This record gives sequence, C-alpha cells and structure tokens, in this order.
Amino acid sequence: MIDFRYHIVSLISVFLALAVGIALGAGPLKETIGDTLTGQVEQLRSEKDELRAQLDSASDDLGHAVTYIDAAAPRLLDGALTDRRVAVVALGEVDESVRTAVDERFTQAGATVTAHVTLNDAWTDAGLDSFRQALGGQLVQYLSPAPADGAGVQEELAAALVQGLVAADPAAPDTLASDSAFLLELLSGGDYPLVTLQDPVEVPADAVVVLAPSERDAQDGASADPEQTEQTQAAWLAVLTAAQERSEGAVLADGPRGDGSLTDAILADDELASALTTVTDTQLVAGQVSTPLALAVCISGENGHYGFGEGETPLPDAVTLAPVDRTPATADAGAGAGTEGTQG
Repeated sequence: MIDFRYHIVSLISVFLALAVGIALGAGPLKETIGDTLTGQVEQLRSEKDELRAQLDSASDDLGHAVTYIDAAAPRLLDGALTDRRVAVVALGEVDESVRTAVDERFTQAGATVTAHVTLNDAWTDAGLDSFRQALGGQLVQYLSPAPADGAGVQEELAAALVQGLVAADPAAPDTLASDSAFLLELLSGGDYPLVTLQDPVEVPADAVVVLAPSERDAQDGASADPEQTEQTQAAWLAVLTAAQERSEGAVLADGPRGDGSLTDAILADDELASALTTVTDTQLVAGQVSTPLALAVCISGENGHYGFGEGETPLPDAVTLAPVDRTPATADAGAGAGTEGTQG
C-alpha cells in the first residue's frame, strides 16, 4: 500500500532533478547550449537567404526568357499563316487572357480570326441526351460529306459545328454557305443552346484552333463521375477530330500536362496521336507562340505534339505554305470539272 512517505520522496526527487537541471543550465552547460542554438539559428538564416537568392535569380532568368520569347515571336511567326482564316473553338470556359494572347499570335502569323465559339454545358450534359439526339437528326441531313456509318450524335454535332464555321459559298468564297449559317443557328439557338458565338460568323475559316478549358472540373477527386468524365472527353475529341477532317487543319491548344489532360488521352492512343496535333502549356508564352506554328505544320500535311513533356517536341518545324486560292467557282468551271471527272 502506497503511504504518505512515498509521495514525499517522489516530490523531493522531482524537485531535486529540476534544481540540478537549472543549476547545470545556468552554469557549466549554459555557454554550450547557447552557442549550439545560436549556431543553428544562424545556419538556418543563412540557408534561407541563400535559397531566397537562388529563387530570385531563377525568377529573373525565367522573366528574361519570357521577355525574349515574346520579343522574338513576331519574327518566328511572320508569314507562317499568311491570309489564312482561323476559327477558335473553346471546349469550355477559357481564361480571357489566354484567348486574347492566342488571337494575338495568330495575327502575328498573318492569319485572321473569323469566329470565337464556346461549347456550353449542354454539349455534354447527360440530362440532355435526348435533346442532342433529336437535334443531331435534324442536322445530319445538311452535312456534306455525311458522317461515317455508325457515327454517334457527338460526331454529328461536331461535324455540324465545323461545317458551320468553314464551309464557304463556292461562288463567293468570302461568304459562308447558306447551310453553314443555318447549322450555326440551330446549334446556338433554342432553349438549350449547345454553343455560344461571341459574334455573328460571316466569313468561313480555313482551319480551326480548339482551346481546352482553363479549369478541369472533372479532376476533383472523389466528386468526379468517371463515366461522365469519359463521355465529356470523348465529346471534346469528336470536335477536334471533325475539325481536323473537315478543314485544312486543326490544332488543340491545351494547358499543362497531367491531371487527365486531353493531350494525355490523345498521346495514350496511337491512332489519335498519329491523326491529331496538340500544343501544351498554352497558358504560357512559349505554348502560345507554338500554336500558330503547329497549325502551319498541320496544314502542310504533318501532325505533331509540341511542348516539353514526354512524347512532345519543343518547337514545330518551320514550313512554307502555298498561297491561299479563293478564286470563285463558276458554272462553266463546275461543269468542266464534272465532265473531267466522268471521263476519268
């Protein structure tokens, strides 16, 4: 049984230990402990200052590199897309600064941006499947060429969008074909508009730039629906594929790699990788400058993937495109072409 004397002895032991510690700390160990702590603090302060200096130097170097690329861009881009017309299709909400910067680079390359189109949530909303199915049935009769056998509604909608942006009146190449305007009206009107047009589209484009959304809502961990994410990505790929097949060429202007980027999905599929062109990090100056150059390479007949990640090339090759021919078709020319085709 523990008695009162046990508690007295325990308390005395504690106070003796405390007294010894105070005596040692204030006496023979005082200088050693103080010097050790002071040395450690000074070392940490020195390391912090060194790291800060390295960070400042790296930031300066990066700023200089960005400034250099920005200054060199007009020379790099000069004549790359002379007289080409480009439609810009955003797959979702894109940061306005990125959109504006990409437009500026195409202007420096000699191109004209003819349209800005943004896909709305209705383009992929699972609750509007029936609506899109019915709309696709109305649109498909106006598509030329018709979608391949077995094409789904997303392929039909993508084909309609691209045709609406690029199909010209043969007799007046600077004017949209009548069906093109009608297709865009159907896609952007009604109770559930699938797309939003920044301005009325009046001039047909030659090529298409597809901008990936700035925010990746599908990458929110457990809140993401894998099936919906896959369907959305497939719908976006349908737009890029239709743009590639139904225009002179198309390029995906994507953000950083990783987190399920569209470029990652393309590079993971050999067939898609060989058929499509991508540029990553277009939130940065280097990616923005590479986008018109990549489109020029695509128009020349080659596809590639440009950036600094695995499977990408840092800079597209320089190419010289043939001048744009916008000679109006005439009835005689059309008849002659038809006769020649029959004889062939």
